[in-house]
Amino acid sequence: MTSKTTYRIADLAPDERPRERLKKNGPGALNTAELLAVLLRTGLKGESAVQLGQRVLQTFDGLAGLQRADYSELESIHGMGEAKATALKAAIEIGQRLSVQNPEAKPTISSPADAAAMVQYEMSALGQEHLREILLDTRNRVVGMEELYRGSINFTSARVGEIFRPAVRHDAAGIILVHNHPSGDPTPSPDDLALTKAVREAGILLDIELVDHLIIGQGRYISMKERKLGFG
Repeated sequence: MTSKTTYRIADLAPDERPRERLKKNGPGALNTAELLAVLLRTGLKGESAVQLGQRVLQTFDGLAGLQRADYSELESIHGMGEAKATALKAAIEIGQRLSVQNPEAKPTISSPADAAAMVQYEMSALGQEHLREILLDTRNRVVGMEELYRGSINFTSARVGEIFRPAVRHDAAGIILVHNHPSGDPTPSPDDLALTKAVREAGILLDIELVDHLIIGQGRYISMKERKLGFG
């Protein structure tokens, strides 16, 4: 019979401890469980902070699941408690806020990947569908972002006039539609295609270009324009 190997971080050589390695080599030198261990600080009897971090990741099936977990789910994990759960949720929120660019910086969108990078971290973890639009000026610089719908989004519920209202208000030259699929599969649906066609055609009449329509899934996205879906 074999027993599970356990150790305390304090038992490790100083240059092998996560906090010291992060300080010396940067956060990229640590794996995800070790990064969580830095936040958790301590484990529990028979389980180090790193092992606790590994168990948390396994429980929620990775970082994306951890991001989606609510506070009560996290706090209920054996060995977590209020302080550790609070630290993890705070760190996740900081990462989420960092993923949203400062509008004053006016980042330029030169590819679908640029647009996806602005929203993917947050939107891939949402439990229901959200439809948003990124507003662009004539140089494809971001001038704002608006949330249009939340809940089940389809061609009949999304009114084209309401989609363009923020663009008209901000005098935007173009828009990028973005919505998520909570299932994690970004494969476009017939409704996604119908909505893209309708918005693109209306944009031509309004002289506001539909630059792209992105569908965000779990760890990946699809550009309707790259796939030539609704942009024919």
